Amino acid sequence: MSGERPVLVGYDDYPESRDALVWAVEEARLRGLPLLVCHALHWPYLPRTIPQDVFQQIEHVALSIVEEGVRRAKELAPELDVQSMLGSGTPSAVLLRAASEAELTVLGARGQGGFEGLQVGSAAVQVPAHSSRPVIVVRPSPHRPSGEEARIVVGLDGSPPSLAAFDFALDEAALRGCTVSALCCWTDCGSASWQEPLPFVNSHALRTGAEARFREVVSHLARRRPDVTVFTEFVTERPQRVLIDMARDATLLVLGNRGNECPPCMLLGRVTQTALLESWCPVAVTPATVLNPRIPPG
Repeated sequence: MSGERPVLVGYDDYPESRDALVWAVEEARLRGLPLLVCHALHWPYLPRTIPQDVFQQIEHVALSIVEEGVRRAKELAPELDVQSMLGSGTPSAVLLRAASEAELTVLGARGQGGFEGLQVGSAAVQVPAHSSRPVIVVRPSPHRPSGEEARIVVGLDGSPPSLAAFDFALDEAALRGCTVSALCCWTDCGSASWQEPLPFVNSHALRTGAEARFREVVSHLARRRPDVTVFTEFVTERPQRVLIDMARDATLLVLGNRGNECPPCMLLGRVTQTALLESWCPVAVTPATVLNPRIPPG
């Protein structure tokens, strides 16, 4: 593998991981980066030891799976530099170790450890929660917009992870030649309908100021990618439902790993968790450590 950070993809030959492989191949091709196909060899019955002949059989199956992933990737993009990695441990642990050296990680919404009816697997939650690099979780989609239909939706609340999400969305849109729809869902904490309304608060002035600041920050950050058309939408609604509905026909939904209302004990915010469970399109999750967005002073 060259000195470039690869695009990492988790692969276990299940339908969801095959969808993730297709997405990862496209990411690597668009970015001009190598692709690293990763599979985890995990014996779940510790501390019981494995007879050597049994372990060799398991290892042989695991190697055949990762080799199958490499073969499929090369069929999709023969010009791509594709490498394989067989790690030892749980899928989450193996992917997180490899993700620290990757440009981004792509994985399916659920893997071979899941059960019928499971919406999202443990790795699809744990890896975005702990990774210091962007993670794209690919969900099954009946329609994957491309070309003129392609657009990327990003949620913004002013938190560092959401600003990093916007920067990531801009880069993805530039690679794919599509637009970005930036959405801010504002909660009116001064209105009478709020659980604990603040006293002596001018709700209209608060909303007007917040909306102006949102559009100012988006406009400022968007200057880095003048070739990308950015649309903004500011609504007074709870974000979970609005974001998922808005991204129903999107190519990608991009969110920070945690937002302003996320308690310190939570590694993933509620909005991001809901999107991983219910989104109609792939979801990219970015930590604040990815980029250092340059925002104008407030």
